[in-house]
Amino acid sequence: ALVRRGVSELLFAARTFFALTRQLRRGDVVLTVTAPFMLPYAVAAAARVKGARSALILHDLFPDVLVMAGLLKPGSLVTRTMRVANSLMFRALNAVVTIGRDAERPLLSYSGMRRNKIRFIPNWATLVPAPRPITSDNPFRKAIAARFIVGLSGNLGFTHDPDIVFEAARLLKDEADIHFLLSGWGIGFERLKQLQAAASLPNVSFVGRVEDSELEAFLASADLWIIPYRKDVAGVSVPSRFYNLLAVGRPVVLVSEPEAEAALTVVENGLGWVVTPGRADQLADAIRAASRSDDVTIAARAVKAASRFDRTTALNAYAALIDELLRNPDLSEQR
Repeated sequence: ALVRRGVSELLFAARTFFALTRQLRRGDVVLTVTAPFMLPYAVAAAARVKGARSALILHDLFPDVLVMAGLLKPGSLVTRTMRVANSLMFRALNAVVTIGRDAERPLLSYSGMRRNKIRFIPNWATLVPAPRPITSDNPFRKAIAARFIVGLSGNLGFTHDPDIVFEAARLLKDEADIHFLLSGWGIGFERLKQLQAAASLPNVSFVGRVEDSELEAFLASADLWIIPYRKDVAGVSVPSRFYNLLAVGRPVVLVSEPEAEAALTVVENGLGWVVTPGRADQLADAIRAASRSDDVTIAARAVKAASRFDRTTALNAYAALIDELLRNPDLSEQR
């Protein structure tokens, strides 16, 4: 399956390259993202061939994210080859948009990258920021008797740690007023289901993947949300789901290094707890503290923070960047 996927991504990147060489004109601006991971190489190369300008929106930094997930060794031939390719790509790109402040340090470790090419434009909440009260008639709470619900939602990929969530639930299994409500997809959720099938913890429930039409109700069903990253996540991945959790006015427990973008936002705005990766005991303690907290202002702080991550603001920043590239193609010489 991995071989088929790799071939498919290579073919897609090749088709993209040839399509761009037909359609791009000198002075155009082309914007790309990091997935599939071969795509930005093709875009940067096509733009250079046609005399166009190129910008990359950096969602995940490869191969760094694969090294962090344990899929590649730092000194392997594949890792070294990708880093050389990245240096060439960053040299060819006219701008790199980061969605987290923590991305600057690993980016600047590449010889082809310059600070003046970097633009920080965070993602945004898709839900309208406003406090959503906890209600007994919420369809996702009805079947749960516990007073305090801990939620986990979205994709759990190679960068996430499902085991720390399950171990925290095991540590809290005798506290009847705390319950874990889990919904999502990806290899991490398959791991969680396997662990629950073996242990049958009474304080863990799963629901199917939540559709967009039900997302607001689901996010409003929990009192606290977990985002569980593995160690060394800072600078290589940013959880976009984070902004919707703030938009509904919920505190979060973030498992990550303190210098990661989401962790910085949590600490700067008093939005919850930051837990050391791999420390299930700390996660359990944070959940226990949240269940006993009498801080009634955190919902307002979360909503206020979410309101700063606005779609219009972000799109205006993208428009300004594109206009800047149309007028001044080499950002690295401007400052």
